[in-house]
Amino acid sequence: MRARIWSLTILLTVVLLAPAAFVQERGMQEEFGPYEPVINWAKPLPDGPDGIPHAGWTWGSMGSVYAESPDRIWVANRGELPLPQGAAPWTPYGMLTGEMARGNATGNPDGVSATCASANRRGWERRMHHVLFVLNRNGEMIQWWSQHDPLFEDFCARGPHKIKISPYDPQKHVWVIDDQLHLIHKFSYDGKLVMTLGTRGVRGREAGKLFDRPTDIAWLPDGTFFISDGYGGKRVAKFDASGKFLTDWGSEPANPAAPGPNEWNTVHSIAVSADRRVFVVDRGHRRMQVFDENGKFLDMFTTGVNSSPYSHLINSEQQLVVTDGGTHRVLKYDLKGNYIYGWGANGGLWGQFNGPHASTIDQEGNFYTAEVFNGRVVKFRPKPGADKTKLLGFEVRSAK
Repeated sequence: MRARIWSLTILLTVVLLAPAAFVQERGMQEEFGPYEPVINWAKPLPDGPDGIPHAGWTWGSMGSVYAESPDRIWVANRGELPLPQGAAPWTPYGMLTGEMARGNATGNPDGVSATCASANRRGWERRMHHVLFVLNRNGEMIQWWSQHDPLFEDFCARGPHKIKISPYDPQKHVWVIDDQLHLIHKFSYDGKLVMTLGTRGVRGREAGKLFDRPTDIAWLPDGTFFISDGYGGKRVAKFDASGKFLTDWGSEPANPAAPGPNEWNTVHSIAVSADRRVFVVDRGHRRMQVFDENGKFLDMFTTGVNSSPYSHLINSEQQLVVTDGGTHRVLKYDLKGNYIYGWGANGGLWGQFNGPHASTIDQEGNFYTAEVFNGRVVKFRPKPGADKTKLLGFEVRSAK
């Protein structure tokens, strides 16, 4: 009798467990971490009242993206690129293959390098069109500052490096950094240019008058802001809310083989934590440096031997979210530099990365990247039932 009862118990257990085992996911892997890419999210840009047609054109090198809300995603596009004959409409450059492949998307003028030196001609030119625009949650363009396209056109100009809105600004001014022309622009929310720092086309390090390829901006709650300056400037510059220069810090390494604290190779990204520490990406040295708000060095840590950290933000859980152009991954650290989680791979397929130059997270947890080399903005949404410890959290925003 006992043997019969034991057999029935085993049979019942198998029957009860079988449905759960049957619905378990089989195979697969975490190619995109806890997210899934939204294929072809950004919709083709329409022909506008200026009469410029878009047949045969596609996205350019994407400098930056900022999610004001899930329905207002600001994009900084380094112009538009011509497609080779026979390419499918609106194919991002990173997805062109075979004889149609043209290499990386670029904002550089034909025959000019990123440092304004002469370069081999590639035989096609980008155009500064649809530089600053806004997409809704479906990837449809709902706003375009066409009046400011010419602002980014000049010798050696390649378009904006960063676009952001301070989380503490109830008026929602839009800030745009132009590294190649050495300018920081501040616009009203409806597109009026209200302030420019720097001197157009002139490199230098003179308080707030001259910058040397600035890259990013971050704020304190009172409106004080910091500029990472940048590819050439080798400094962080601090300003009050009105744009008055306060101080700066940083220099080139005394010994390039052994760079020390407060010495830089490409000051590329900047963010401020809730306790007012300033976290700065030192891209060329593959590390993060940390300061107090007055420039006192506090800490630093490496991001890896093959790393090239492009951008970072500090999420609402006070963790660092980094996009890395060397490993082509999205990384999460705590503020002490302890590695938490990462995902991503190099390539042009959807969900892969080539030049993840900027990132942002909206209030619903959707994650967006702007890729300079693949030439596209990509939206990632959290998978249903995703492990919350692996998600990137939410971007810090004011309660106003």
